[in-house]
This record gives sequence, C-alpha cells and structure tokens, in this order.
Amino acid sequence: MRAATLASARRPGGRAVDFGFVSLDGRLASLFRDYAENHRHPVNVRIHKIAIPLIVFQIVAMLDWVPIVRIPGTGAHLTLAHLAYAGAVAWYLSMDVPLGLCMAALFAICFPIAWVTPWPVVVIIAALAWSLQLAGHVVWEKKQPSFVHNLVHALVGPAYFVATALGRWPERPRAA
Repeated sequence: MRAATLASARRPGGRAVDFGFVSLDGRLASLFRDYAENHRHPVNVRIHKIAIPLIVFQIVAMLDWVPIVRIPGTGAHLTLAHLAYAGAVAWYLSMDVPLGLCMAALFAICFPIAWVTPWPVVVIIAALAWSLQLAGHVVWEKKQPSFVHNLVHALVGPAYFVATALGRWPERPRAA
C-alpha cells in the first residue's frame, strides 16, 4: 500500500496543503535503489542525464521506421515504436501512475521530433549517446550497464532521472 503524502506545505494560518505526491511503489523504489547503486560516479550520472534522453529518442525514432500494419482509411501505419511505447507506458503506469503519465508524455514527444529528424541525424545521435554511456561505465563507473544484468533497467533508467528531476527520488521521510 502506498504511503501518505511526501510533499506538503503550510498555508498562512498553519493549515497543511497536500500537493498529492505519494511515495513510490515498493517495487519501483527497489529498482531505483538498485539502479542508483550501479550509478554512483558523478561524471557517469551527468553523462546519463544527457545520454538517456537521446537514447530514448533514437530508439523511438528507429522503431518508428518499422511499420507493422497500415491503419485502414488513412495513410498512417502502426509501427514497432507504437507497440514499444504502449508496452513501456503500461509498465510505468503499473509501477507509479503520476510518474507513468509523465513518462508517457515525455516519450510521446519523441514521435513528432522523430518525424522531422533526418535518419542520418538519428543514427549519429544513437552512436554518440551509446558511446557516451559506454564511456561513462568503462572510464568512470568501472561497471557494466545495469541493463546487462537486468533488462528491466532499460526502462528504469529514464524513469529514475525523471523521478529525480521531479523530486520524487530519493524519497525523503516526511517532516514531523
């Protein structure tokens, strides 16, 4: 069961205001702790903050190149990117609804950007972002990427940095 709110403030007069943040699901918090354990070096963490969004973008862009079926009555196609998006968003929502909605919006933004990005640029982004990730792990972290041992970490990484940016992670105990 999820704990009560994490964030609150006092209105003039002393009444508490509840911002509606809830603690992360125990499974997701456990995955975040594991992910953080494998990403300790500050340079590697900074590299990940840059490379992970680029990798998410290039994966969506490249998967969108693979049509699955034409949507009748339109010129549009259902692509592998749409299926991957649906699966990833379903997983995020099963772990944490507010974070899942944020991830859905951020991943969705990748589609229109991918549509206007020339394919050679997507390939360059992929090579650059993956090279940065590899350098971060080889040079600074001295560990293999987390997803090598647990493929779920390919989904955890983006959510970890979004949760961190939103102040949802690391969890802090409520002030008394």
